Amino acid sequence: MIRIAATLAALALALPAAAQERTVRILVGFPAGASLDSMTRLVAEKMRVSLGQPVVVENRPGAAGQIAMTAVKNAAPDGLTIVMTPLVTVVTAPHVQALPYHPFDDFTPVAHAANFLFAFGMGPATPAKDLKTYVGLVKQDPKYGNYASAAPGSLPHFFSLLFAEKAGLKMNHIGYKGTANALTDLLGGQIAAFMGTVSDVAPQHKAGKVVAVATSGAQRSKHLPDVPTFKELGYDIVGGGWYAAYAPAGTSAAAVDRLSRAIVAALNAPDVSAKLDNFGMEPTGLPPADLARIHRHDYELWGPVIKASGFKPGG
Repeated sequence: MIRIAATLAALALALPAAAQERTVRILVGFPAGASLDSMTRLVAEKMRVSLGQPVVVENRPGAAGQIAMTAVKNAAPDGLTIVMTPLVTVVTAPHVQALPYHPFDDFTPVAHAANFLFAFGMGPATPAKDLKTYVGLVKQDPKYGNYASAAPGSLPHFFSLLFAEKAGLKMNHIGYKGTANALTDLLGGQIAAFMGTVSDVAPQHKAGKVVAVATSGAQRSKHLPDVPTFKELGYDIVGGGWYAAYAPAGTSAAAVDRLSRAIVAALNAPDVSAKLDNFGMEPTGLPPADLARIHRHDYELWGPVIKASGFKPGG
């Protein structure tokens, strides 16, 4: 306990007293209540203690996270404003449209927070209980190729395109504004299948309302242990999403290090890790250098896939 108290005190002393009294803002570009928002609030609560200053979460939803990203881009680089975002704003969106920010030049990596996987689920109107049967259905009747994701241009959207290519299928993506609407139509039989996060699909699968037929990881998800991976089923595709924190470009190394340490410590807290596991997330707690490497790798990985899809916003 003495060692923990000393560590917290050292973190609190890392900035002058005047700065400690100022509020750290963590912007989230999506509505309150979503998994990203829930994770960020858990992290913020821990940061209040470790930093010894107020930490608030501000939801700035709209434009698929771009409003929050732009606000952070334009914020003072004083270590008091950061954004917690999914990779869509800095990996996929830059490949499909002109943005009011540059994904690398306008931000400083702070911490990689968590990973999450995707699951492919069949609705009750689709007579397929496994991926092989589904592939056969789509080849026989194109209507079964109508599938949904929570948003056009999302990583589940593009991961589905990878699967369709590997399976030799022609599939028709239907993008929704949020998971709830997509799942409603899936359960109502308006669409045949849904590609979403494991945390979205697992509860419906366990309740017997949706049949999950594949997940996107290198190994099976512990949240869906009875569901094989795409790779296990013969499709050489592995992928997933992540959440991460960024500060405005120009933020000092000392300020970034202070924030990064606080976020990583929060994610490593047993109670936070347990709650994130319940959300279907794998907390990572990686420092700025690792986030920068992962960001660049995924940006270059998904670029050709997105370009080949011909996807445009509104399309």
